[in-house]
Amino acid sequence: MSLTPPLSSTAAFRQAFADGLHTILRRHDGLGVHILVLANAANDPALWPQLRDALTERHYHHAALISTALRQGRTVSEPEDDLMVFLKLMAIGFENLNLADARQAGPWEVQFNPLRALRPPRASGAKVEGLRQPFNPNGFHFDKPFLAKEIFWQGELLGENVSLLYNKFPFIPLHGLVVPNKAAGLPQFLTPHWHGYAWDMTQTLGTRIAGFGLGYNSLGAYASVNHLHFQSFVREAPLPLLDPAWRHNGGDTDYPVACQVFDDAIAAWQCLDELHERGTAYNLVYLPGRLYVLPRRHQSQVSDAPANLQTSLAVNPGWYELAGGVTAYARQDFARLEAQGIAEELGRLALS
Repeated sequence: MSLTPPLSSTAAFRQAFADGLHTILRRHDGLGVHILVLANAANDPALWPQLRDALTERHYHHAALISTALRQGRTVSEPEDDLMVFLKLMAIGFENLNLADARQAGPWEVQFNPLRALRPPRASGAKVEGLRQPFNPNGFHFDKPFLAKEIFWQGELLGENVSLLYNKFPFIPLHGLVVPNKAAGLPQFLTPHWHGYAWDMTQTLGTRIAGFGLGYNSLGAYASVNHLHFQSFVREAPLPLLDPAWRHNGGDTDYPVACQVFDDAIAAWQCLDELHERGTAYNLVYLPGRLYVLPRRHQSQVSDAPANLQTSLAVNPGWYELAGGVTAYARQDFARLEAQGIAEELGRLALS
């Protein structure tokens, strides 16, 4: 099928992703846009030099306006989430911001991403019962008017209207949010149709954009928003979950969390349907022609993590963590994370 230029090749996708960040920073002046562009630039060594000067100027502009307003007792007309994040950035100091960094710890991928620590928890930090909750039009969702400027691309794809938004606090390369039919107010719950759609979308775009895939968190598996969405990524290196040494890939080593791999969409749905019937939370990784299914403990049943570690695996482990990636929010945690400890933390999420 013929695809629009941003979705037609890896190079076109990367260029459009970068151009979009430049454009929204130039056209919009709100805190939300500034935070989004800053987090994406700090997560990408190629983008940071291009956007650093504009972001520096914008940061001090906002800081001056907010400081004056607060001293005078005036209300700052910005969303509360964005204001709280920016106040934390002011406390840190723009000149003290650290860019993302990454290394390997045995088979695991470890990254240092301090801006990710500032993300509001939304539903990922809430007590969630079951795997399905009704969509709440009054809660946070991706059809809010103020999010329109964060859309990277939208249009018809495989017969559905799809919106691709930038991820405001990215933790993987070219990190996006794929929201199908966002005006319909669909809850974060997979049906046969939307599972099949994610399968076909990954297959279609994966043949044109090398390394394209989708991640999915069910409710109870640290989905942060109860509005149907997938997380898109484009990776040069495979996720640790794909290492051929793991038993689910035909190797001899047990993965810390049970993993089932499917190369047939119907068989994969049968597995997901059984998880729904049992009320078992799960994370998914869709790749072209393949689905990795990771049943796991419901977030309300996860034992407390070590208090001395501030990492995504300890705080809000979703599909990326179950796929072998760990985000550290402090430099010292990034330096001291070791393979055995990561495996043990993953094991904490495994079904008994």
